[in-house]
Amino acid sequence: MTDTIAAAKTRPLRKHGDVLRANIGLSGKRILDVGCGEGSLVRLMTREGARVTGLECSDGQINRARAAKTVCDEIYLFGYGENLPLCEESFDAVIYFNALHHVPVGSQIPALQEAHRVLKRGGFHYIEEPIAEGSYFEITRTIDDETEVRASAYRALRSVVSSGLFVEESELEYLAPISYPDVETFLERLVSVDETRRDAVNTAEASLKEGFLASAVRRDNDYCFENPARLNLLRKP
Repeated sequence: MTDTIAAAKTRPLRKHGDVLRANIGLSGKRILDVGCGEGSLVRLMTREGARVTGLECSDGQINRARAAKTVCDEIYLFGYGENLPLCEESFDAVIYFNALHHVPVGSQIPALQEAHRVLKRGGFHYIEEPIAEGSYFEITRTIDDETEVRASAYRALRSVVSSGLFVEESELEYLAPISYPDVETFLERLVSVDETRRDAVNTAEASLKEGFLASAVRRDNDYCFENPARLNLLRKP
């Protein structure tokens, strides 16, 4: 049995939101979500009583976030993780949810240093990253192979822990359910996350559809996958 197969067998099935709630106290906390996309996690945390700022560098994604129905007092800013337009020690937690590997490789450590700057002492840096394994990854890697950028993101966070910038509280690997009502929504998602993929997605549409339909499990009329993920919970000493 390979190490990959053995690891997969020990990963619990957990929803991302449940893992977040179990590791970060949300109510009353001021939280920064870097790479917030269209704002779904911002709205979830706001509903849980947090005061949330979402930061996004994609015009399309931040426009969708700002157009969504407001939960309470959440706000969205345009910006980059390596140059946060925010004050020092102003947040109780900084979240990178499926986002650190989207930061350019040379900017990943500076982005983590910026997270440290805006965190209060004792604050948490919550970094959730997809692991480059599984059927969903194998489908999407045909148009954007993120193996190296995901590995680089993990090396970057290990570096800031080794340097003493952060203390690591825990590391957890789990399987996160992901589902789509149809293959068209899956294709739209690939592009909305990264607009530069559009031509590649259009070119590979037939093979992407074939791989999606062959690999997904049908459950409650949805097409479902279990995506390997890793949480690293860091604390600013």
